[in-house]
Amino acid sequence: MRYLKYFIIIIILFNFTVVNAQNKNLESKITKNLRCLICQGQSIYNSDSEFAISVKLLVKKKLNEDFSEKEIYSFLRDKYGEWILYDPQFNKNTYFLWLLPILMFLIGGAIIFKIFIIKKN
Repeated sequence: MRYLKYFIIIIILFNFTVVNAQNKNLESKITKNLRCLICQGQSIYNSDSEFAISVKLLVKKKLNEDFSEKEIYSFLRDKYGEWILYDPQFNKNTYFLWLLPILMFLIGGAIIFKIFIIKKN
């Protein structure tokens, strides 16, 4: 009976550490995908500004309240705007942002193709 109690305690502690490790990994993943509004060009994960520290605490609090990753992104997007995310959603405001690289690739390919066709003739 005594061994059963120890076994149950060990299982509970192991599960607790696994959940904490998963939350820590998810917390770092989320904060790496958020842009610091104070330190232009730095992620929340790398920044030490007061804003970044408060957002890190907010993300940690939301994870402890069992918010999903998408819910946290949605909350922060509603509060600070689309610019806080490094990976914005595909919507009517970001069509140009998502389609510009494809457009540049096609135009560059057409220019290169035209140069090689002209050289061959």
